[in-house]
Amino acid sequence: MEEKIRLAVFGQKRLSREGGIEIVVKELCTRMTQNGCDVTCYNRAGHHVSGAEYDKTIEYDGIRQKVVPTIEKKGLAAVSSSFFAALCSAFGRYDVVHIHAEGPAFFCWIPKLFGKRVISTIHGLDWAREKWRGSVASKFIRGGEKNAVKYADEIIVLSKGVQKYFMDTYGRETHFIPNGVNRPEVREAKLITDNFGLKKDSYILFLGRLVPEKGIRYLVEAFKNVKTDKKLVIAGGSSDTDSFMEELKDLAKGDARILFTGFVQGAMLDELYSNAYIYTLPSDLEGMPLSLLEAMSYGNCCLVSDIPECAEVVEDKALIFKKSDVEDLREKLQEACDHPEMVMKMKNQAADFICEKYNWDEVVKETIKLYRRK
Repeated sequence: MEEKIRLAVFGQKRLSREGGIEIVVKELCTRMTQNGCDVTCYNRAGHHVSGAEYDKTIEYDGIRQKVVPTIEKKGLAAVSSSFFAALCSAFGRYDVVHIHAEGPAFFCWIPKLFGKRVISTIHGLDWAREKWRGSVASKFIRGGEKNAVKYADEIIVLSKGVQKYFMDTYGRETHFIPNGVNRPEVREAKLITDNFGLKKDSYILFLGRLVPEKGIRYLVEAFKNVKTDKKLVIAGGSSDTDSFMEELKDLAKGDARILFTGFVQGAMLDELYSNAYIYTLPSDLEGMPLSLLEAMSYGNCCLVSDIPECAEVVEDKALIFKKSDVEDLREKLQEACDHPEMVMKMKNQAADFICEKYNWDEVVKETIKLYRRK
């Protein structure tokens, strides 16, 4: 019988629905405990995307959650929490330290110095995000990428494009282990009807963090020129980008069809996914878009930008437009609104396709192989 792996995990804000990284860490860690791992997650302190009303820690069987000191200031929260998490994991009795995202990987040398096996998962090229562009933070994140290359025992990437980037840039071998997705229960429209007046197939959905690289500007601009009675629902919190949220609301002014729900989770989120006419992800930059996997798992017809990270996921099972091209996005939205039979065909094949292609149990099996690799 193989020995239990003592595992420390950091890089996530916490184990609740903040963004893609948090969802991935939760899904991995809950399964790791069932597969011979003793798991400790080091989480940030403070409020996050979801706001103060969601601060209560959610407990998961077999996972220890510890909050590390965090400087609650833009640009410092991730740095400070990652530093203290790296120290705790270095001094703790762990066999493996698994670090998520490029920024936190800056400190991967600390647990490595203390003889820990270090695994780094690169969720995307975060230094290229618009909110960090040209800043000190971008240089720090790029430093995290370089430290992962230098010190991590193994690097996991979520897309073939990022795998090629690491080989071309650093000559570094990486392991392509994409995220998984669960098959969910499709829910009737109740809460979304009571709260927002939404009914099945009455809206086009964007769901995710409201940050510039998600392409939401293009979506609002394009939708304003689409002839349809359907609404555009933009669901999500703003992270560090409240000014961007205000910019989007200004852009949407004058079109009563555009609705901002704010952060959603639980049954409300399930209902939004379950009853959308189409789901759209117009991103300029992604790692591996978990919200896209989720949307397809609910049987949604999806409309995505043609970046490799989206195109790899959907193959020929979704509608695709040219990245950053507002007019092409408008045409594809109009086409979807005018041809419900095409949308229905996409809906009917989405869930089976995505749930067979991306399986969490396979992800965990491949990840544990890397933990045990000599």
